[in-house]
Amino acid sequence: MQYSHSDDELWDERQWDAHISEVEKKTNQLRKFITTDPRGGSTPRWITLLEESVNEDDAFEAYVEEELLLDEAYFPDDEDWEEEDEFDEDEFPYNSIEEFDEGEEWKALSEDFAYSNYGSLDSLQIYSRAKNLAIDILRWALSINKKHKSGEIDDFVEETLKIGAKLAGGYSFGFDYEYIGANIAYTKRSLLYANYGLDRLVQLKGKNLFKKTEYLVFHEHLHELRNDIGVYVQELRDRFHHG
Repeated sequence: MQYSHSDDELWDERQWDAHISEVEKKTNQLRKFITTDPRGGSTPRWITLLEESVNEDDAFEAYVEEELLLDEAYFPDDEDWEEEDEFDEDEFPYNSIEEFDEGEEWKALSEDFAYSNYGSLDSLQIYSRAKNLAIDILRWALSINKKHKSGEIDDFVEETLKIGAKLAGGYSFGFDYEYIGANIAYTKRSLLYANYGLDRLVQLKGKNLFKKTEYLVFHEHLHELRNDIGVYVQELRDRFHHG
């Protein structure tokens, strides 16, 4: 995601929080406009995306991409960003792709790689876990008898999708000192949705929508993910404070 602000002030977490809150207000308005069913219906977005996608994995990716594009519409482009982010072969710490891919050293450094300018979102383990959980919950939601469908279920699915989407939003800003505050602000929103999802799961427990083992697995994974996102937020803060 590209962004620039008009002065040379380094924004902290609080300033990014305030700005992203304003972006989200505009994004919500835009989302309502572009996802309104012209036939007057109110089909949840996750159902529409599933209908338009090959499978649940594809639907999740489409949801995240849509969320990023909606937010990006309200972040003005920074022409200098692209110049700064051009790939510099001299800076790449391996002599060849083959050398980069080989050996146990690569596996040991995989998380460090995810936290670098050379990393990719898919190499961020906490994002992969959020994605897998969201896909499992999409499959669960599809399996529910239509007579049990409710707004609470739609909210639960939406909240679990948002966990990964907000992690992706933060990751798109990277880990450079100038923009890590935005990464923190987005990741805190991921933590918030993990808390919402956990609370919603507990509310749905007594409605005979889960098999016992299914509920326990969802609760365990969501609880662990919530805690680990909290740790990730603190790690990002440490990177900011230690420069």
